[in-house]
Amino acid sequence: MTSVLAIGALLTGRFFGWTWMDPVMGIVGALVIAHWSLRLLRNAGAVLLDTVVGPQLAARIRTKLEVDGDRISDLHLWRVGPGHAALIAAIVSDQPRSPESYKARLADLDGLSHITIEVHPCTHPAG
Repeated sequence: MTSVLAIGALLTGRFFGWTWMDPVMGIVGALVIAHWSLRLLRNAGAVLLDTVVGPQLAARIRTKLEVDGDRISDLHLWRVGPGHAALIAAIVSDQPRSPESYKARLADLDGLSHITIEVHPCTHPAG
């Protein structure tokens, strides 16, 4: 984009005599690059610092996994890239299912790229 701006400025300077367009487009190009680099720094910093994904996604995950007596005993959800999150969930259940069946419950959630599910049978004390 900045190359197109520079070429446009040079052409207007040559054909219309607008020599001021070159420095103006230089400033516009610098602002475009600054905006892009700040967004890149923000996104890269969030990934490098393992920022937590919003609570809305965690609530939706709980809603989908905690059914028929199944309970989440441990939930870790973090960002691994722009628009991508990783999930580790430990589920305690009276009637445990395979980890794949729990993953299937989450299939329609966008942004979950890496999912690890642990399933533990619920042990009730004898009595």
